Amino acid sequence: MHLTDEPGSPAAAQTDFATFREIDIRIGTIIEAAPLDGARKPAWRLVIDFGPGVGLKKSSAQVTEHYSPDALIGKQAAAVVNFPPRQIGKFMSEVLTLGFPDADNSIVLFSPDFPVPNGARLA
Repeated sequence: MHLTDEPGSPAAAQTDFATFREIDIRIGTIIEAAPLDGARKPAWRLVIDFGPGVGLKKSSAQVTEHYSPDALIGKQAAAVVNFPPRQIGKFMSEVLTLGFPDADNSIVLFSPDFPVPNGARLA
């Protein structure tokens, strides 16, 4: 799943820091990746290790243009870990994996430049 606004669109309405902190964005390492059967758009089903506080979580990610399952294993990615689970076809996605659309509207994962501990929260 991904949300897309056109590049150059105006910023969202202002909010405050306390509201922002309600969204729990953590880093995790992808430990499993495979095709997501039954999805309307091509996607990978991921298992992401967020460390001892959050644990292993499943996610659906529409990142098939830039990443093969083998390339995803061991990659760190950011995700929202406190949204309710969402049914994607027959798959229950437990976290929202984050990414940005490139010029062709293909999603590029949001990940750190350097390794960070699994479960680290966006600061």
